Amino acid sequence: MEGGLAHPELEEVAVESVPALAATDDHVLRADGYVLLTPANFGYMSGALKHFFDRAYYTCEGAVEGRPYALCVHGDNDTSGAVNSVERIATGWGLQPAAPAVDLTGEPDREALDGVADVAATVAAHLLG
Repeated sequence: MEGGLAHPELEEVAVESVPALAATDDHVLRADGYVLLTPANFGYMSGALKHFFDRAYYTCEGAVEGRPYALCVHGDNDTSGAVNSVERIATGWGLQPAAPAVDLTGEPDREALDGVADVAATVAAHLLG
C-alpha cells in the first residue's frame, strides 16, 4: 500500500507498507525512515520480522545510520522482550528513535490505535525537519 499520511501537513510524505516477509534490502535502503510493527510472540518479535532482520541486517548495516524509526509492539500481556530485541537491532543499524516504543497489550482501543498513527506521523515529521 502506498500513499501519504492523514495529517495535512504530512501529505507529501510517501508511505510504503511492506510485510516483513516481502521486505527486501532495497526497501530498507530506499526508505528515509521506518515504522516497525510486530506482535510479541513468546516474548520476542514475530518470526517474520526476525527473518527480515536476518536477511537484511548486514547488507544494510552502515547504510541507514541516522534515519528515524518508530516501533509498535502488540501482545497479550508483556511486550518487553520484543521491544528490547527490535531496539537492539535498530541500535546496531544506527537508527534514531523518533519516539518511545508504543507498547500495546490486550485488545487495542481507539486511543491506542491513534497513538500508533501519531508515532508514524512523528517519523514523517522528522523527515520533513
